[in-house]
Amino acid sequence: MPFITKQDDQNVQLYYEDLGIGQPIILIHGWPLSGKSWEMQIPVLLNLGYRVIAYDRKGFGKSSPSFDGYDYDGLAKDLHEIITQLELKNVILFGFSMGGGEVVRYMTNYGTENIDKVALISSIIPIVKQKDDNPDGVPQEKLDEIMNALKTDRITFLESFHKDFYNVGLLSKTVSQKQLDYDWAIASFANPIATIKCAESWANTDFRPELKNVTVKTLIVHGDSDNIVPIDTAGKQAAQGIINNDFMIIEGAPHGLNVTHAEELNAIISRFLTSQ
Repeated sequence: MPFITKQDDQNVQLYYEDLGIGQPIILIHGWPLSGKSWEMQIPVLLNLGYRVIAYDRKGFGKSSPSFDGYDYDGLAKDLHEIITQLELKNVILFGFSMGGGEVVRYMTNYGTENIDKVALISSIIPIVKQKDDNPDGVPQEKLDEIMNALKTDRITFLESFHKDFYNVGLLSKTVSQKQLDYDWAIASFANPIATIKCAESWANTDFRPELKNVTVKTLIVHGDSDNIVPIDTAGKQAAQGIINNDFMIIEGAPHGLNVTHAEELNAIISRFLTSQ
């Protein structure tokens, strides 16, 4: 299996899958899943003629954990290591949910010279937390509940989280029980320390000052029924702060629109990649 060993920490290996040929697209998954979450997008990207690289964030999927390095500087450094060790050029970055943070922080810390374009899908960018100047964010009390649940009963919390991920309710069966079971298995297998520290990162990082660093062509896709990362605090603000963007709203879509609205999302992605 392909792994990249971190140069500054030989104990950490990042697992990745590398398929196809052509211009490289790196897929950065959301929390608390793995690269497997891109299952419905990878075939489409390969058919368009791209080289598709999906990796597992450290502590998730098949990548080994570390004790620290889960702030966005550390995570962007991992992304940079993948790009460097694979000698990738003219890269396209896709960030889903938490993965949008790696995309933006990468451009802040390493520039855009080697980046062709980016996509932010159901992304946390630019801010999750509710503040005086961000009234549409997630209240601190709710974030505290999440952190407490992760520390005291992580496995049970993950079951309910993925129902919210897809807006599953008594009268709303947006995905099958097997899909929920699959996601729960991936998320529960993740390292507990990585799960908690990454949650602290996406909950507490304010990317608003960094939006000016996103100067490449950008696709922003968000569902207007996202109960995890509300569109008003994320997608809409990202579209206001990123200069060169295509902002697409998928009506009725939850956070996990890459599964529930895969056909619509894939069509949007295809248009974005093939347009001039």
